[in-house]
Amino acid sequence: MSNGNTVTLVGNVTRDPELRFTPSGQATVTFGLAVNRRWQNRQTQEWEEATSFFDVVCWREMAENVSESVTRGARVIVSGRLEQRSWETPEGEKRSRVEVVADEVGPSLRWATAQVVKNERRGPAGEGSSPPPARSASRSGVDAGYAAEDEEPF
Repeated sequence: MSNGNTVTLVGNVTRDPELRFTPSGQATVTFGLAVNRRWQNRQTQEWEEATSFFDVVCWREMAENVSESVTRGARVIVSGRLEQRSWETPEGEKRSRVEVVADEVGPSLRWATAQVVKNERRGPAGEGSSPPPARSASRSGVDAGYAAEDEEPF
């Protein structure tokens, strides 16, 4: 079910992810993403290009994984939702920013290769590991995110 606020972006990371922790201990990471669009002008036959810049926010385990895996210049695919954040500066100016709150971040394999290493599952508040929850098969017949313990994840 779609909430009507889903976006998928493919672009290059403009700054290394910055990992921080909330007062309650939740990991969060932010990084910049540049998305280029290129088209041919029908009148001049010249190629034109525009670049859009986005701030991406990740939470919890994904934040830690992104901070360890993604670097400036990497080409990534980000899927998530748009969220507007508003605040007031110390000078009393009102500001707002639209960010992408990521549900998924992964490498783009169009011009690169990647090696995926599955992390050990963590329990609540980092308490050791726990077995993956039972998941139903997706429409394609492939397990939706978890392989059997004796099988490769792909």
